[in-house]
Amino acid sequence: MKRLYLKPVAGRACPDPDKGGNLLPEGGDWVTRSVYWQRRIAAGDAVVSEPEKPKAAAKSVPAVTAGGDQ
Repeated sequence: MKRLYLKPVAGRACPDPDKGGNLLPEGGDWVTRSVYWQRRIAAGDAVVSEPEKPKAAAKSVPAVTAGGDQ
């Protein structure tokens, strides 16, 4: 089945029937495309979105001194 990434519209609650009625998180989540979610989109309760890309972790660079010990 095709999946959609949905976010709830501010101030709206979107229960997810596939997750026991737990609400769709503010940051969004992947859901299986269904008539239920199409109705939520049409009613303005949820919008199709893109998942947030993970922020790159800062790489730690070891301190290097030129010429050995100083």
